[in-house]
Amino acid sequence: MSEEYIIPACAGIKIDVKQDQNITVVDMEGGQVVDFFAEVTNSQNEFLSTGVTIDCNESLKLKIGDTIYTNLYRPMMKVLSDDVGEHDLLHPCCRPEMYDFFYHNGNGHLNCFDNINNALNEQRPIITPVNLFMHTKINTNGSIAVEAPISKAGDKVVIKALLNITLGVTACSVSESKCNSGKCSPVKVMID
Repeated sequence: MSEEYIIPACAGIKIDVKQDQNITVVDMEGGQVVDFFAEVTNSQNEFLSTGVTIDCNESLKLKIGDTIYTNLYRPMMKVLSDDVGEHDLLHPCCRPEMYDFFYHNGNGHLNCFDNINNALNEQRPIITPVNLFMHTKINTNGSIAVEAPISKAGDKVVIKALLNITLGVTACSVSESKCNSGKCSPVKVMID
């Protein structure tokens, strides 16, 4: 039984996923980042960890065949296919303080941090998701730069759940930079 969810621009949702189900995330219009976070179902203390994922895969990038790990070093998800090959594992969710720091407009700004916490009915102090389709250029001197996503309309990534998980997923709210190509748009998630 397949389920389909449309996440409006600058919004987030909660989706329960069973072990061995596939999660397909589609960039509907192109150039849109998806903040993709998960926790083990009924276990808020075990959750997606980009730091552990970097450690275990020995890479700052995700590629087909890579595993996404929990904070307890358990395999959580596996990347099955990927039209884009460019995703960010470094940046935390955008939040009011980030908007204040960079753009001086954090008051009342829609943001992925609140969207995921609200979707999961939680108040995590920080969330560092897999930022699907986000293009972070990592330079040899260690500096980074957020570039416009290279994803085109209809591009997708397919990820298999290796555990029963609860997703908190948002269509990123940053329109002030190249992060979402200067605009925010909806995304689609399919579970089967």
